[in-house]
Amino acid sequence: MNRRVGLFDYGSGNLHSAARAFANAGADVSVTSDLGELRRQDALVVPGVGAFAACMRGLTQAGGVDLIREWVAADRPLLGICVGHQILFEQGTEHGTVTPGVGVLRGSVDTLPARRLPHMGWNTVQPADGMSLFGGPAGERFYFVHSYAALTGPDDALVATAEHEDGRFVAAVERGNLASTQFHPEKSGEAGAHLIATWLRKL
Repeated sequence: MNRRVGLFDYGSGNLHSAARAFANAGADVSVTSDLGELRRQDALVVPGVGAFAACMRGLTQAGGVDLIREWVAADRPLLGICVGHQILFEQGTEHGTVTPGVGVLRGSVDTLPARRLPHMGWNTVQPADGMSLFGGPAGERFYFVHSYAALTGPDDALVATAEHEDGRFVAAVERGNLASTQFHPEKSGEAGAHLIATWLRKL
């Protein structure tokens, strides 16, 4: 039976390409803002593009903060993508403004220490030993587009890192059934498709 995946439509996210990528991997995808419908799914995907503060406003208005906290507390499968990964942290700092995040991951999302921003394009990722998301060929490349990132990972999770210029940042996190990626797996070709399929197999 195909796993039911709820793609949270809270007003921010690359919903069409993400829905297509998960459907291509064999998931039964429901794109919705209905919290009851989302709770009936086997897994939750939290996308996000744009600014941290704008995503948090949309998420809060949609009732998503409580939903995500409840979901993670119950150790149900969740995948955050791009800004949907960032908002899982305790706070984000953009343009000198601090915005509280959902807070299910410890840490802060800050400006990448680089001259050229945004960090846009393909990059390799260095996963920690034991991470289940990454099982493809060595040197797989994933697609990034961002100017902000968590620069250090939570100490209670497995963390994958990547480098842009001289700065290292958190590229992905795994803790129990919570996973999140700074990169866009749905835009990352075969490597991204493999990661999504791997995540779905764990459900």
